[in-house]
Amino acid sequence: MQSGAPEISQWVEQYGDDLFSWAYYKTRNKEVAEDLVQESFLAAVRSYDGFKKQSNPKTWLFTILNNKIIDYYRSAAHNRSVNMSSLSSEDDDGLFDKHGGWLEDSQSAWEEDTHLLDRPEFLKTLEGCLNQLSEKHKAVTLAKFFHHKKGKQISKELNISSSNLWQIVHRSKLQLKKCLDLKWKDE
Repeated sequence: MQSGAPEISQWVEQYGDDLFSWAYYKTRNKEVAEDLVQESFLAAVRSYDGFKKQSNPKTWLFTILNNKIIDYYRSAAHNRSVNMSSLSSEDDDGLFDKHGGWLEDSQSAWEEDTHLLDRPEFLKTLEGCLNQLSEKHKAVTLAKFFHHKKGKQISKELNISSSNLWQIVHRSKLQLKKCLDLKWKDE
């Protein structure tokens, strides 16, 4: 260890709880907060010789922690964009433009009727289409669109990652659209 290891050990005792509280406040995840604080102290040990004692150690440690939090969110955003890009055009069957909007000719006549959910015939068709989804896809769709639950809550309840949740939502919507296009005949 570096020459300041005993001093940093004292800082762990003095500031560890405050650093954890801040990391938890910023991430709302106990494990992530613990990891970020640990990484911050490891970085402090590695760069101790560069620490200028002109500032308060707590301020220096919080600066390191804030940088770790920023890195964590940058990494999460990058992973999320990579996961979203995995929803390639083969998954959408040419229904969307490059900006994610519906292509003009991919909209169905039934999509223009704003009162379809008031019609028992449509609800019966929709229920049939929902029943054709896999159990997980059906559970996500019902939780999101019928029970109006937040994504975080659905992910927790179904024990799936956030990116997986949005892939399931996307694919379920596509499957429902195909099913309704085939089965819904407005009378």
